[in-house]
Amino acid sequence: MNSFRTLPPLILHPFADSAGPDKLVESSRASLMIQGLLPSGERSTADLDRALLDGRYCEIRMLFYVGKDLVRWIEQCLEHIEHHSELRDTGIRYQSFAAFLVNHTPPTVQAKLRKWGVADFKAIFTRALGLNSVLADIPPADSLTEEFVRNYYRYADQIFQCRQTQTQFTDLENFGFEFEIYASGEYSRMLEREWAESPASTEER
Repeated sequence: MNSFRTLPPLILHPFADSAGPDKLVESSRASLMIQGLLPSGERSTADLDRALLDGRYCEIRMLFYVGKDLVRWIEQCLEHIEHHSELRDTGIRYQSFAAFLVNHTPPTVQAKLRKWGVADFKAIFTRALGLNSVLADIPPADSLTEEFVRNYYRYADQIFQCRQTQTQFTDLENFGFEFEIYASGEYSRMLEREWAESPASTEER
């Protein structure tokens, strides 16, 4: 494989939020109850709405951290371009890699994401990048309006599209780029194995 076609790996880091999964499940159930698709029992509309908002805020946090990893990867890819003269001055920009990640995800990456249980990765990548275009850090929940938290995904989608249309950029669909995706722990273990099997490591023993 030509070296310029091999992009840096995309490494996704976990973040600590032990209550996150439960809040997401509760938020999903609350949304269905508000829509009348599940019985709400004795729970009030206000209680259901609070559960929905708590879950949506948790989603914002999760997507923000995913977005940080995606932005870091895009920056590494842009550095990769600078190291290969045949790719310089070709109009490849941040937007090129954002569109490539969202619209032309390599099949091997798609397969791994599905193996992890991530089906709608296009929406996740879009919203994660959108939020990272406007947030430098996670804002406290009480600094966001309920309107934004409730419908953050609509805003994030539009922010992503807004940034994509800020400048002209080269589409990467036919460049033949490939990359791998790893969870951070998985990537660390892979590096440890490579180091352990390297000649230098063997000689030190």
